[in-house]
Amino acid sequence: MKILKIDHIGIAVNSIEDGKNLWTDALGLAFEGTETVEEQKVTTAFFPVGESEVELLESTAPDGPVAKFLEKKGAGVHHVAFRVENIEEALAELKEKGIRLIDEKPRKGAGGAKIAFLHPKATNGVLVELCEK
Repeated sequence: MKILKIDHIGIAVNSIEDGKNLWTDALGLAFEGTETVEEQKVTTAFFPVGESEVELLESTAPDGPVAKFLEKKGAGVHHVAFRVENIEEALAELKEKGIRLIDEKPRKGAGGAKIAFLHPKATNGVLVELCEK
């Protein structure tokens, strides 16, 4: 598996509209707009930082994964995403190594990326996303 870089850090928020001011006004990051990913029950907003990004995540449904996260833990860091060269090969390699996966096959993420998540029980409590763009 070849990890290319930290692609983004996902942050769960109750409201992108309320949360984006810190990133734009206080920190001076550019706001690239929002995108809703229906399959994930989430609206995302990206703020580029060098070669990486900050991603705000707002749930679009009370039973969505971000809504469940917010209910349990409140707003804050949700996941760390690593960009990989080939997500299918990365998942196969991790499965072979006995790493517990949430997704054994990639799914569609924001910006047309292919994404998959590793189970936090396999990563010391950190939700790790792999993405290929």
